[in-house]
Amino acid sequence: MKIVEIDIPPYNTSEEKDWKAIIANKINAPIDSVSAVKLIKRSIDARRGRVMMHHIFEAYTEGETPSQPYSFNYKDIHDKARVIIVGAGPAGLFAALRLIELGIKPIIIDRGKAVEERKTDIAAINKSRIIDPDSNYCFGEGGAGTYSDGKLYTRSTKRGDVNRILHIFNTNGANQDILVDAHPHIGTDKLPAIIASMRDVILNCGGEIHFGERVNSIIIKDGTAAGIKTLSGNSFEGEAVILATGHSATDIYEMLNTANIKLETKSYAIGVRIEHPQQLIDNIQYHGVERVEFLPAATYSLVSQVDGKGVFSFCMCPGGSIVTASTSPDELVLNGMSNSRRNLPFANSGIVVTIDEKDIKGFTGTLAGLHFREKIEKDAFIAGGSNLAAPAQRMMDFVEGKLSTQLPSNSYFPDVKSVPMSDILPPFVTARLKEAFKVFNNKMKGFLTNEAILLGVESRTSSPVRIPRHAETLEHIQIANLYPCGEGAGYSGGIVSSAIDGERCAEAVAKKILI
Repeated sequence: MKIVEIDIPPYNTSEEKDWKAIIANKINAPIDSVSAVKLIKRSIDARRGRVMMHHIFEAYTEGETPSQPYSFNYKDIHDKARVIIVGAGPAGLFAALRLIELGIKPIIIDRGKAVEERKTDIAAINKSRIIDPDSNYCFGEGGAGTYSDGKLYTRSTKRGDVNRILHIFNTNGANQDILVDAHPHIGTDKLPAIIASMRDVILNCGGEIHFGERVNSIIIKDGTAAGIKTLSGNSFEGEAVILATGHSATDIYEMLNTANIKLETKSYAIGVRIEHPQQLIDNIQYHGVERVEFLPAATYSLVSQVDGKGVFSFCMCPGGSIVTASTSPDELVLNGMSNSRRNLPFANSGIVVTIDEKDIKGFTGTLAGLHFREKIEKDAFIAGGSNLAAPAQRMMDFVEGKLSTQLPSNSYFPDVKSVPMSDILPPFVTARLKEAFKVFNNKMKGFLTNEAILLGVESRTSSPVRIPRHAETLEHIQIANLYPCGEGAGYSGGIVSSAIDGERCAEAVAKKILI
C-alpha cells in the first residue's frame, strides 16, 4: 500500500477508473497492477491565489484491497448491570452505545423529547416565538448539535479515535463523505434520522431511554452515586451515573452547588453572531474563482490575541442561518446552523472573546460566570424588545460606534432590531471585538464591511463551570461512580469531542463495575 497525494482543480472531476490511471502514473506502475484505491482525506487548498482540491489516497497493488477498519458488536444487555446516563446528547448517546458493546445496560434520562417531537417545538420558536424550557435547540434527543448544524470537525485527536466516531455516524446513515472530508459536516436536515437510528440500536439491544424526565437530585449512598431522582417523582438506580447534560443545563449546576458537590469555575467566551453574504466570503476565500458544483460554500477560521484575550470565530456556518438557542423564555441566545447542502445565501459565525474569573464583575462564587452569562442573555432579550427579536448592528457601524439606521437582509427569522452592541456586551468584550475585526480584515480583505451584520448574543460556546473529575478514573473527585462527562462537565467542545468523552467515560465505568 502506498500513500498518494493529488491536487486537481475543483472543476476537474474523475471517476474511480480515472483515479486508478492517475495514481498508476503517479507511482510509476502499470494500471493493471493497481488493484484498489481508497480516498482517505479530501480538503480545499486555496493558498497562493489559486483553488485546488487536495486528495490523499491509499493505493493498493498486486491484488491487495483495503480492510474494514471498524466493526461494532452491540450485545443483548436486557438483563445486564445498569448504568444511568443523564442526557441524550452526543456524550450520552455514544456512552450508551459503548456500554452496550461492553455488555452493560444504559438507562438514558433526558429532560427533552425524541427528535421527531422536538422538531415541532423548534418550529414554534420561529413561528410563534415560544421557548419550551425542556425542548428547544439545546435540549432534547441528540443534544445541541442535532438542530444546529452537525459539524464533526474537532482538534481533539489525542483524546480518542475520531475515525471511530465518524464510522458510527456513517453506519447509522451519515454520508460516506464525512469519512474523508477534512471538515466533515452532516447537516441539520440529516441528523435527526441518524440520531433516531442510534436510539433504535440502544432500544433493540435492551437499553432504555426516558424522555421528559428532568433530574433534580443524585442518589448518593455512602459517598457513591447510585442513581437519580426526577421532578416527576421517579427514581432510576444503577451501578454508576454518567452526567452528560450539556453546557446549557443551568439547573444541574445549581443542583450540584446546592448539594455541596464540588464545582470549579472555568474560562468561556461571549460575543456576537456575525453574518456576511456567502458570495462575499466565497470571493475572499476563493480569490474570485467562481463556485462550481464540487466547490463548497467557503468557510473561515479566525483567531487573534487582543490585549491578552483570545478573540476567535466559533461554529462557522457557510450557506446557513442564525437560530434562537434560548432555553428560557426571558433570555436571548443565538447559534448558527446549516443544512447538508449549505446552499443558503448567508455565511454566519460566532465571534467571541475569552472570559475568565477576573473579568466577571458584580458576581461571586463558583457560579459567578454562569450568572454573568445569564445577565447578558437577559439584557439582549430586553434590548431586542422582549419578543426574541435580536439586537443587531452593521459591522462598520459597530467599529465606528454608530447606530445603524438600516439593517441589511439577514437569515434570522424572528426579527432584528437596531441596537448598539455596546449596550449589551461588557466594555472589554466590545473593545476587543472592534480591534479583532480590524485584524481579521487584514487576514481576509473585505471581511470588515457594512454588508455584514452583528446579532447578539453568542454566549454558549462552552460552559463557565467545570465538574471536576479524577484524571485516571474519570470519577468525580468527591463522589465515587459519578462520571462528569462531555461539554456540560467542561471536558469537550462539540459533537465529536463529546462523543469521544462519552466513550471514555463508558470504558472507565466498565473497567470498575465489571471487575
